[in-house]
Amino acid sequence: MTSTVTATASNETHDAFPINGTDYIEFWVGNAKQSALYYRAAFGFTLAGYRGPETGVRDRASYLLVQDKLRFVLTSPLGPEGEIAAHIALHGDGVRDMAFGVDDCRAAYAAAMARGAESHQAPVVAQDPDGEVVTAAIRTYGDTMHSIVERRNYRGLFLPGFVPMTSPFTPQGTGLKYVDHCVGNVELGKMNAWVGFYERVLGFTNILTFDDKTISTEYSALMSKVMSNGNGRIKFPINEPAQGKKKSQIEEYLDFYRGPGVQHIAITTDDIVATVRQLKARGVEFLKVPPAYYDTLLDRVGRIDEDVAPLAELGVLVDRDDEGYLLQIFTKPVQDRPTLFYEIIQRKGAKSFGAGNFKALFESIEREQALRGNL
Repeated sequence: MTSTVTATASNETHDAFPINGTDYIEFWVGNAKQSALYYRAAFGFTLAGYRGPETGVRDRASYLLVQDKLRFVLTSPLGPEGEIAAHIALHGDGVRDMAFGVDDCRAAYAAAMARGAESHQAPVVAQDPDGEVVTAAIRTYGDTMHSIVERRNYRGLFLPGFVPMTSPFTPQGTGLKYVDHCVGNVELGKMNAWVGFYERVLGFTNILTFDDKTISTEYSALMSKVMSNGNGRIKFPINEPAQGKKKSQIEEYLDFYRGPGVQHIAITTDDIVATVRQLKARGVEFLKVPPAYYDTLLDRVGRIDEDVAPLAELGVLVDRDDEGYLLQIFTKPVQDRPTLFYEIIQRKGAKSFGAGNFKALFESIEREQALRGNL
């Protein structure tokens, strides 16, 4: 059974610059030391590096966390002044930077600027005994940005300025592999403008469109378009609210984040049952769907390799497209503001995003909104 989605035909396009993949994601948070401990204890990341006053940086502290191909950087200000403190005061903890890895930062930046990007930082070279890294940055929706990172002449840990950091507390990984996609929420009427930005500036293609008939419940609706770069390693769904009887999850996010930003990060695993069991045992909270969802699961999606019982126990959703199926589950927000959350996803051939699960998922989100008094 194929999910009800609209595939958007497009002319063959070329990337403004080739992207090798997600280089890192940086979060600006109120207390990076404590947030790093949370991600290590709950999600199984390893502490790998540090940059702060002890390394000559006076205004911030940053912790580098790794797991398989994932690199998260958690950064806090060391005082109430400056853009990091202002960002946290407005948005709370959230994603500041979704960084791309490229072969030639200067060429990539020049191409983006020629296509109408707004610069955040022109290319700069940082060096240490392990070589050099060239970085630049452009702005995207809200206060979010994309760093452009060239590290072909670097043999070091991460970036110059970071030093290795270890801890006797070394929790086992949870099977998280790499970023599958990052979803952005933007204001009503702005989705197509940002779709145009990714098409025009970065050469991305709109590969899927979900309208308010596909993504709706009795009370609320939203619209979404999925943007992908040429090699498919970077996918950015972009959501905007749609008219409904009550407040949509996108509107709640925009209210509490105080503007557009990254709604959730989807991370792949090769064994979603094992990963989710570990995450739940470590205190990560997930949305739940009604047990009736599983009564007709196999009728909807056909034969799958997994037993239904553990999927039902954990609340894992399943959907199928023309190329296979996927398993997915969504956490509750990982901070007190109902903003950023995570998706854990295992792909068994499917390249879609689980449209067949949208109704059950969004009804679950609405139940959480109602508990918060925000529906």
